[in-house]
Amino acid sequence: MQDRGLFGVDSGGGPYLGAVTDLALEPPHVRAGARTWGGLRRNAPAAFVGALIIGNAAVITWLWVHGGNVTKVHTTGELFTSIARLTGLQSAYLALIQVVLLARLPALERAFGFDRLSRWHRWNGHLCIDLVIAHVVFSVWGYALMDRFPLGKEISTMIWGGVYPGMITATIGTGLLLAVVATSLVIVRRRLSYEWWYAVHVLAYAGIALAWFHEIPTGNELVLDRVAANYWRALFIATIAVLVVFRVLVPLAGALRYRLRVAEVTPEGPGVVSLRITGRNLDRLRAHPGQFFVWRFLDRHRWWTAHPFSLSAAPDGESLRITVKALGDHSGRLGEVRPGTRVLAEGPFGVFTDRVRRRDKVVLIAGGIGITPIRALLETMRGDIVVLYRALAHADLIFREELERIALARGAVVHYIVGDHRGGGADLLSAMHLKELVRDIEERDVFLCGPPAMTAVLEQNVRRARVPRRHIHTERFALT
Repeated sequence: MQDRGLFGVDSGGGPYLGAVTDLALEPPHVRAGARTWGGLRRNAPAAFVGALIIGNAAVITWLWVHGGNVTKVHTTGELFTSIARLTGLQSAYLALIQVVLLARLPALERAFGFDRLSRWHRWNGHLCIDLVIAHVVFSVWGYALMDRFPLGKEISTMIWGGVYPGMITATIGTGLLLAVVATSLVIVRRRLSYEWWYAVHVLAYAGIALAWFHEIPTGNELVLDRVAANYWRALFIATIAVLVVFRVLVPLAGALRYRLRVAEVTPEGPGVVSLRITGRNLDRLRAHPGQFFVWRFLDRHRWWTAHPFSLSAAPDGESLRITVKALGDHSGRLGEVRPGTRVLAEGPFGVFTDRVRRRDKVVLIAGGIGITPIRALLETMRGDIVVLYRALAHADLIFREELERIALARGAVVHYIVGDHRGGGADLLSAMHLKELVRDIEERDVFLCGPPAMTAVLEQNVRRARVPRRHIHTERFALT
């Protein structure tokens, strides 16, 4: 049976409408000024990063031109090998950008958000591997034309002939990068656990490292031009420095500073467990409701994997709480973590916070375990707030008592939308249904969190309900 009723905090089952007069927000001109300044602060890093990326790509292209790849091209073979050099250089550059995009740089994360950086990481990865393939094809084809060899003989000569240094390492590196791409395909990722997917992606670092031993001794522009070689060395060294600082040293410093430990493990429902984590000086983390950390639990079963989980309660300076649903090998066994286990956490990350809010009225939409950051946001948000909590069955609803208690205290409205999305439940949270639940939804900011497929559909429905795109804020629970 599908439930499209409205379940609030009053005893009759209808929505509770609390007074919000004592929760007045800042004056409109103050909020507008803050938004303008905040927009400038967000756009400045974006402009700087964009200029830096384009500038480096331009320098790499100039070095390619300066190396005679235009003026000294007279035959088809020379043209193809010149194109191969450019695609190789640019693919190596994009591979370094891949590392930086997910190196968890605080400035990048604050400016763009982890979700957007993840999307850019995917797009950049596609372009990078396309350029790698183009580099291989044009190299083999071009040198075959110049050497007047069949393609098969040219490939054998290039790899095993000893004529071109670093070709064996380049071949292995290319194979590793292709393996990463293969695991990223949706049909493959559905058959792999997160742990295996993560382990294979670590091979990308090895692939990039092996590219170095091919690029420096083999690339004409780098062998013959010391300036170009030093430029590329600087790019690699800078990338390694970013990786070591932000993926190794910063987390270790945080572990020593905050001394995080699991204090309590609490079942919340079928396959759902909450972990309360305590430490010292947690107020210095400056975490906000809606944000997440990348967590590593240092016991013998989990120390080698790290997973992102959102805060499911507003940080109070003394503890942090996460709530996890069993969706894989790692999340399915978090209920076995013992109190006292040391924790290493990277973060906080995410821009899914009240800071991106533009309007006084808000709709918070959660799907399944996506209720975790929504519940944290509700705890501190002020103003006219409506919560829509979508679940397949009543047993899947968690935090119900907490939500109703918080809603009563903050004058919010909570709607539970329960039912299968197939058959008669297909219209649940459709544009029309959204308008029925929240008649003025087009006048509100919408915060939307849940599994990727659900979030994509609901985002379209919210747009059809005439909510402008700039007022829709999403957080997708997915692999990055």
